[in-house]
Amino acid sequence: MYSIALELLGKTSVRGCCNPSAAGVLLLLCLGFPPSMATCPPSCLCASDIISCSGYNLSAVPFDLPSYATRLDLSHNRLTALRVDWISQPFDRLVTLVLSKNFISSIEVNTFSVASHLLHLDLSSNQLTVLNSSIFTGLKELKELLLFDNQIIQIDPGAFRDLHNLQRLYLSTNRLSVFPLGIYEEPEGPLNLTFLDLSYNRLSKVPVQSLLSLTRQRGIYLQENPLVCDCALLALLEYWMWKQYPPLVDFRGQYPCRKGAESQFNCKQHEMSDMLIEEQLYQIDPGQLLRVPCPGLTLPVQEELVVFWITPKMVLNSSNDLGAHIAVLPNGTLEVREALLEDSGTYWCVIPRGQNYGPSSSLEVTVVVGNSSITSTSGSAHRSTTENFNTAFTTLASCVVSIILVLLYLYLTPCRCRDARGGGSRGCGGRAIILCSDPREVESAQQRSNGKKVAFLEPQTEDSDIGCTKIAAVNLGDVTTEGILKNGSRTVGQPLTDPTHMA
Repeated sequence: MYSIALELLGKTSVRGCCNPSAAGVLLLLCLGFPPSMATCPPSCLCASDIISCSGYNLSAVPFDLPSYATRLDLSHNRLTALRVDWISQPFDRLVTLVLSKNFISSIEVNTFSVASHLLHLDLSSNQLTVLNSSIFTGLKELKELLLFDNQIIQIDPGAFRDLHNLQRLYLSTNRLSVFPLGIYEEPEGPLNLTFLDLSYNRLSKVPVQSLLSLTRQRGIYLQENPLVCDCALLALLEYWMWKQYPPLVDFRGQYPCRKGAESQFNCKQHEMSDMLIEEQLYQIDPGQLLRVPCPGLTLPVQEELVVFWITPKMVLNSSNDLGAHIAVLPNGTLEVREALLEDSGTYWCVIPRGQNYGPSSSLEVTVVVGNSSITSTSGSAHRSTTENFNTAFTTLASCVVSIILVLLYLYLTPCRCRDARGGGSRGCGGRAIILCSDPREVESAQQRSNGKKVAFLEPQTEDSDIGCTKIAAVNLGDVTTEGILKNGSRTVGQPLTDPTHMA
């Protein structure tokens, strides 16, 4: 510690001026604080929790880096290797580590275990040639890994072990000649990987069947590779174009296969530029045998042509096991033996058809087993249609019931009117509008089309001995809204003048 203090003491004066950083470190040492509490190293720049040591031609990582950093930039230096002890202490808060533009050619196992909370790791523009097994062990939270612009020719099995949360992997501008399919097949590998950049490598062939399955929810960029065009690759690119697959649509001019190449490889079926392929629907009962011809495929099938079928669970071709539950026959027909309810869904037949399909064409085949829903999408639409129908039916029924209740309220008298013999009705409730026929009007029913009158009754208690008194009928033409809305008033439109009903 004292040697460090003496060294810093010599740095406290630079051209006669005091060096605040060195003086601050010296003060901390004199007060008994450990060197890890020191300020930013002389060869770095620090801004709060960001440390940048970029562009200082460093051949080794500074030993006294503060451990509170969340971002560490060591780019544009002369680092050649990363060893286990490349950092003196754990960086528990570090989430971004930038090591690009160096000369790193080797990385030891468990090198990054001192920064186990990394989310972004940039190793681009270095001299890595082989990714050894377990070099990224411990980075279980890593989401983005940049390895482009290196010289990688080989990826050993288990190189991406422990990267369970890795989402984006950049391997472009390297020397890979074999598609790294093991990235997706390793049981402890990056199962959540959604973005893989393999552009500008040396790939000549790709696993078409695996890519048809992987690219459903993942983006794989293959532009500027010396891919050998064949019928399978043409089918893959044509299917991607029909699905508007972004890695192909965005870089469509950087793939070697062009429109018309299907004739060169004898896999073109027939000219279909003016032909519309309509969606097909097959519905069978469970346990039955189903055979679905490939839409647009003409027979006989050329030997060079491989027919792919994308099913809801897997991708099959005509070279797979013909004895399986679902298989592709040599003539390209999909065969489903003893159909199950879970076989319902949308199927795609992938072959080179010699055109770029637009939205008007449908390459889909819908299979419905029993009364099951078609696919997750079609099933959702089916459930949505059923729910909408139920809602509409319920609403209509409610409206009908409401109309019936309104009609009952208007036309069913709460209490009977006094009959012709002068009888009364007990138990009249509150004020009510009663529709009753006047005997005198009945006699002249042939002369008047409406013998009904509207009367207003005073509220009576349930146990009152006074019968319902019939109020003089009032012509509906003389009733005003103001009179109807006035509670407790006998005046309706105009006062009643008949003295026989004023009691």
